[in-house]
Amino acid sequence: MSRRIQIGVQTAFHIRHHTLVVDLGCRLRILSSAPRGGGFVRSRYILNHQVPADPVMAPTPLEPCKWCDPARYLGRLAAEVGADSRCVALMTAVPLRNLVVLREDAEGLWVEGFLTVGVSNAVRAGDPSTHRPKAAPGTINIILVTNAHLSAAAMVGAVQVVAEAKTAALAEARVLSTVTGAPATGTGTDATVVASGDGSPIKYSGTHTQLGSMIGRLVGRGVREGLRLQEK
Repeated sequence: MSRRIQIGVQTAFHIRHHTLVVDLGCRLRILSSAPRGGGFVRSRYILNHQVPADPVMAPTPLEPCKWCDPARYLGRLAAEVGADSRCVALMTAVPLRNLVVLREDAEGLWVEGFLTVGVSNAVRAGDPSTHRPKAAPGTINIILVTNAHLSAAAMVGAVQVVAEAKTAALAEARVLSTVTGAPATGTGTDATVVASGDGSPIKYSGTHTQLGSMIGRLVGRGVREGLRLQEK
């Protein structure tokens, strides 16, 4: 089943088979920490797939462990939702009914965001590493699309601003690490995606720039709204 949502953003997207499908219309430059298509790539599609909150990680004689290789699993999923295998794809256990979609625009420049927010496995950067054999619905996945043509440095800068804005929103909400109880900076499974457009060139995107300010506001609003939906 496919569900299309119209809420005042330019980027085309829909939900199909428990998967958010963001269609950029053509292959654009993307930087991400996604389990499939991570790093610097060119792709048309960005996916955020909802998985069970407590998936079975170990294979059985009747069913292999489909979660043990997320990249391969997401590649097979792409065909089912009408995307190609060169997609950038994420996983989340946050219900897609809690998807947050936002837009910031000013003077011909715009940024659109697609966020799923859960913090049940919140951590603080620097916490002792922990191995969790079962996924928890705690991932904060943030997908940003802009019409600006970003340099490589600006794409990295955008990821930096995302991290800062996310951490600030978690601090405001007093979210604590599940490992140490200290103020959390994210979760153990967060992923960020930044898609660059073909508009005006932008070299830098730090917090002193207009684009950085827009990203900071959008991510702050999105994380706060995602936390509200989770509590609800």
